Amino acid sequence: MKLRDALTAATNQLATSSATPRLDAELLAAHAWGVDRNQLLLTYLDAQVPRAFAALVERRQQREPIAYITGQAGFWSLDLQVCPGVLIPRPDSETLIEAALAHFGGLGPKTVLDLGTGSGALLLAALDCWPEARGLGVDQSRAALDVAEGNAQRAAMQDRILFQIGDWGQGLAGPFDLILCNPPYIADTYPLDPDVVDFEPMSALFAGPDGLDAYHRLAPDIARLLSPNGCACVEIGYDQGVSAGDIFRALGLNVKLRQDLAGQDRCLVLRKEP
Repeated sequence: MKLRDALTAATNQLATSSATPRLDAELLAAHAWGVDRNQLLLTYLDAQVPRAFAALVERRQQREPIAYITGQAGFWSLDLQVCPGVLIPRPDSETLIEAALAHFGGLGPKTVLDLGTGSGALLLAALDCWPEARGLGVDQSRAALDVAEGNAQRAAMQDRILFQIGDWGQGLAGPFDLILCNPPYIADTYPLDPDVVDFEPMSALFAGPDGLDAYHRLAPDIARLLSPNGCACVEIGYDQGVSAGDIFRALGLNVKLRQDLAGQDRCLVLRKEP
């Protein structure tokens, strides 16, 4: 069987377990060949099917995320390594970087703090935007920090970043010009797709009965660590603009909302009141 026929068969096989079965099949075939998707489509459609392809398709049919199967995820302008135990970065989170760019422009922040850094996606994207900035990434998971450190090395940013174990901002000394955070914000009883709930770390997803537990923890740290002219960009759920925003307003922070590309509330932009 040629690869083009195997892709059609795999697309049919994945139709009930994926919203993007053809794309998934192509990404898995590219991974099996060790090439990118564009090269696959240009060069390999008439090649034989790689031996690993069927097993990869079976894993995806069992709802394992593509990023965990391939070990890679794109974010901003970066190709990141990801693995089970580390939250997969999502395009919605790029809203935080867009908000930071709108605040700072080309001059940029000098110091960046990423609370709950995970794969390092937000911090690395910020440092990619502002080559003179330096960053600190904090996470409670040593495994996540190992992944983030590897991603920093692959992006040649390891000399500009420090990663450390920590509990949000506890014990940190500021100020920081830019604070980034994508905390858990899903209510404990909210139903998620098996692709997410069966594979991604629960501690990075769920945050109490109303999804606000992490914001209560974060707000005092952000208010203390944020520089007077800086901003903090914090991800929220689509329906948490008021409820999460009020937690930060209660500590005297100015709160503005920024929407993602789908028009959903996605980011709190926090500044100290003048």
